[in-house]
Amino acid sequence: MLRIKNLEAGYGKLRVLKRISLHVNPGEIVTLIGANGAGKTTLLATITGLIRAIAGEIQLKGENIERLAAEKIVARGCSLVPEGRQVFATMSVRENLVLGGYVQYRSKGYDLTAELDKIYALFPVLAERQEQLAGTLSGGEQQMLAMGRALMAKPSLIMLDEPSTGLAPLIVKNIFQIITRLRDEGNTVLLIEQNAKAALQIADRGYVMETGKIIVEGAADELLANKDVQRAYLGRDVE
Repeated sequence: MLRIKNLEAGYGKLRVLKRISLHVNPGEIVTLIGANGAGKTTLLATITGLIRAIAGEIQLKGENIERLAAEKIVARGCSLVPEGRQVFATMSVRENLVLGGYVQYRSKGYDLTAELDKIYALFPVLAERQEQLAGTLSGGEQQMLAMGRALMAKPSLIMLDEPSTGLAPLIVKNIFQIITRLRDEGNTVLLIEQNAKAALQIADRGYVMETGKIIVEGAADELLANKDVQRAYLGRDVE
């Protein structure tokens, strides 16, 4: 679904990503963990075309996308749920969702009502609050709205940047259950998450990122058992 090879990117003269290579297979949840400043958000911004790659390749379903504009990348099936949710606060829940489907709405065969119904079935609280202003929702509801908005574009790959940030543990559990459900329904997920344990418990595979580089990769259960990963990211002291 996604293949990245020797990717380099950054801001001005600051090179954040240093020859990153990774892949995400169809139907997988792949998580990327690492400390603040490791380059995780920069990686997602580069994949989605918000930052230009300096070097390397990004392939989505076999097509090179590293030179495409952000809206064309969305049209090809890649959606991002950004860090901090970033809903349109002065617009209603329904209006936020409709905007999420805009790129696909222009294509033939896109049934806006049917797509909205799918989102409301996945997130019943959004159906209840569809006429409510997005800025008046709770943090957890805004996270659900951000996920629903991304799904309105009917993505082949959905990327989530720190979806648990600032949420109560019970809400986090619910969000992770929904992410698992997305995978079980055939979606492909790239998940960036500081709650490394929770992310690895639902993921198929994972990568550990440090100072712009991938330093460890493997099956999720292998990373959970890795003593260095435990010590650095899971809050455990290992003898």
